[in-house]
Amino acid sequence: MFKILLYNENDYLRVFTYINVRLIKLHFSLRKDILYHRNINFISFFNCGIMCFIINMYTDDQQSTLEYLKNIEVNLNNILTMIGDFNIRNNN
Repeated sequence: MFKILLYNENDYLRVFTYINVRLIKLHFSLRKDILYHRNINFISFFNCGIMCFIINMYTDDQQSTLEYLKNIEVNLNNILTMIGDFNIRNNN
């Protein structure tokens, strides 16, 4: 007998980040403990002993990613790259 697992559509991540295996020495890590949203990959890595971050994000039609980022307060240094769909319209 097979058990069918039904997942909520909101549980699935909508963004991913490809990291080449040749960069493995930088010790990349997905950091859900700092930022967690289904449309954001927040990744840390070490460069010369300094922790740096990459943010990869997707903006959906409800702009939930932007709302999430506006409503959180995180102080971070060394964010090197911010990648995503920046075709965003301001509704204000």
